[in-house]
Amino acid sequence: MKVNYVNVPFDQAQNQFQTAAQAGTGAPDVIRAEVAWTPQFASLGYLQPLDGTRALDGTESDFLPGPLSSTKYNGKTWAVPQVTDSLALIYNKRLLKEAGHEEPPKTMAELKQVALDVKDKTGVPGLSLNVDSYFLLPFIYGEGGDLLDVRSKKIVIDSPANVKAMATVSDLVTSGAAAKPAITDSYVNAMTAIKEGKTAMIFNGPWALSELYQGAEFKDKDNLGIAPVPAGSVKAGAPTGGHNLAIYAGSKNLDASYEFVRFMTSKEAMAKMSAELGLLPPRASVFEDPAVKANKDVTVFKPIMDTAVPRPWIPEGGQLFQPLLEGYQALVGGKETPEQMVKNVDQRYRGIFKDWS
Repeated sequence: MKVNYVNVPFDQAQNQFQTAAQAGTGAPDVIRAEVAWTPQFASLGYLQPLDGTRALDGTESDFLPGPLSSTKYNGKTWAVPQVTDSLALIYNKRLLKEAGHEEPPKTMAELKQVALDVKDKTGVPGLSLNVDSYFLLPFIYGEGGDLLDVRSKKIVIDSPANVKAMATVSDLVTSGAAAKPAITDSYVNAMTAIKEGKTAMIFNGPWALSELYQGAEFKDKDNLGIAPVPAGSVKAGAPTGGHNLAIYAGSKNLDASYEFVRFMTSKEAMAKMSAELGLLPPRASVFEDPAVKANKDVTVFKPIMDTAVPRPWIPEGGQLFQPLLEGYQALVGGKETPEQMVKNVDQRYRGIFKDWS
């Protein structure tokens, strides 16, 4: 089989595929789709159902429940998990040790105290926040909150749990535990700061590790710490992310597409990608491969994935992030209180889910 690979920037891929599929011309046979795109594309009729095809080939029982759940919509399977991810607390061991801490914080209260100690003892900000919706979810899940109750068709963002979560975020900034974040480019700023030893802790995922190791602080890889996101008052909860491989419903190469997806999601292919690239495999058996076990960056994320919280796998799932992002920006910018922030996001969601309570 000859495969024509086309690299499309992540922030353009969703719209490009949707436009091509809608027009009926130019869509790829196989798309590597972010997990939230799968139910959206399936609901629009753009994807080929995969149940009973070579793409799955009876392997579903080997996939982790969280990533696998993102491939389902209306009782059918529309994709195969190719890589999974979540968020962890990434920290500079040297800075924490200089502040008197041998271990990373396990709770949000400890996160604040450790960050303040780092600032006090080293003069370096203890924590840098990434002002992005995905990175806000650990605070929400940690208090037992959520965005939606899909089963009951309820919008639940405006809840006491979420107010408490937003108050935690706001307090990290106002107390000085977290550096006042940039509203834009906060991801780049946080990554630069931790690589240069100008912050001690950030939240990030396995995709960031290769870049982090290029930083001056982590030439010695042992200085980079990875731990579960700190727990709120209810639990430690990081979101489930990742990418699936899906097949365009209008593909004229269905048999080849099934075979390609089967190959790319096989244990052998995943083990190679995980061992060499540090990507998290969505198949349980791959974590037992000797080469994968030898990659500590992969194995450290396995218990994090075991407690990762699935996001709402609904066609509108991709629309949840922009209102949440704007609310997050208003919160850390001091323009909205926690109560105002969740109420405003709630109103935006009601414009999306008009028949929900």
